[in-house]
Amino acid sequence: MTGRFLARNKVAIAGFAHSQIVRRPERPLGATAVETARHAIADAGLTVDQIDGFVSAALLPTTGGHDVQDGVSTVTSAWLAQRLGADPAYVVGFQGVGQITGSLSLAVNAIASGAADYVLFHRALHNPPGKYNDNPMVEARGAHQWIAPQGFFGAMPAVAMAYNEYCLRYGATREAMATTVVEARKNGSRIPWSAWRGRPLTVEDYLAQPQVFEPMCRLDADMPVEGVAVFILTSAERARDLPNKPVYVSGFASGYPQEHRATLHWTLDDMMAGGEALSRRLWAATGLGPSEIDLPQLYDGFSPFIYIWLEALGFCQIGEAHDLILSGGIDSDRPGSLPVLSGGGAIGNGRMHGVPQMLENYLQLSGRAGDRQRPGVTTGLACHSTPHYGGVVVYTNDPA
Repeated sequence: MTGRFLARNKVAIAGFAHSQIVRRPERPLGATAVETARHAIADAGLTVDQIDGFVSAALLPTTGGHDVQDGVSTVTSAWLAQRLGADPAYVVGFQGVGQITGSLSLAVNAIASGAADYVLFHRALHNPPGKYNDNPMVEARGAHQWIAPQGFFGAMPAVAMAYNEYCLRYGATREAMATTVVEARKNGSRIPWSAWRGRPLTVEDYLAQPQVFEPMCRLDADMPVEGVAVFILTSAERARDLPNKPVYVSGFASGYPQEHRATLHWTLDDMMAGGEALSRRLWAATGLGPSEIDLPQLYDGFSPFIYIWLEALGFCQIGEAHDLILSGGIDSDRPGSLPVLSGGGAIGNGRMHGVPQMLENYLQLSGRAGDRQRPGVTTGLACHSTPHYGGVVVYTNDPA
């Protein structure tokens, strides 16, 4: 890696659309995706025939053995391009964890290289009937034989193990995590399309919940939902001629495990090691540092990730995230705080896999957040998944 991202601020988000986020759908996911895509194209001041690139991550994030059917439980780039009647030159899908960072990097690189002029980027999440994370195995083979019989099936027990390490090492309490979850739900309750619209939470509500995997309760996990988000990206030059204020991509970095482990046996040190390497690459690529980010939006598919991201990216010292949170340091209504969940995150919206973080950056930096608009915001970042399996994208509305 040569350092500074060569396409820095050369690609911009020019428009968006977001469906309602619902617990259970009343129509196929594909129908919602087509409708939302048409709204996003119109929002950007474009027509379908101008969209010559389609990018997505079509993973259905369930460990319940559910059927994957394009247009019903997932929506690929090719499926959406066909149903819109487009004739694109560039159609790809990202396969892997950290879906937003991975697929967005494909869109940015396609535009920067000239492979496409206008790229439709989407994420469509399905909530299948039945239990989302049931274990359908009747016998454990391969790597699963060493983890499934001990209860390591699905991500929550793995996250709980690392979170338990954090609590024992740094003295974190459930009250600090309650504050984190309450902050997410407070902000999500203010968002029109959120599954938690008008339904905030109290610390007492959180502490009353029984623990599922010590020390985590069900409120520490995002709720499976159905919804679609679509963004239109193009070059910085083209974006300036379109109706909305452009939001530029300043750079990104992805993380990966530094050590080989058994499946789902993530340690706290593994997460932090991956985060340290990711952070180093991110700040080198963007030429920025944590003190220059006005709007950090941290991923909270599981609430302990907020601790990990705060510390891995350098927003606070190692072991101090829980103290920062208890002191009101992430209260988005408090002047001078780090508004890391101002967009509600996954816990405040539903399991939209990093979309809330990306969307909050776009809305605030483009000045389209309405009553929630934060003054003086020029830079932001969005985290996706975990530091050792996900990534971070940095945005700005000032490309100078």
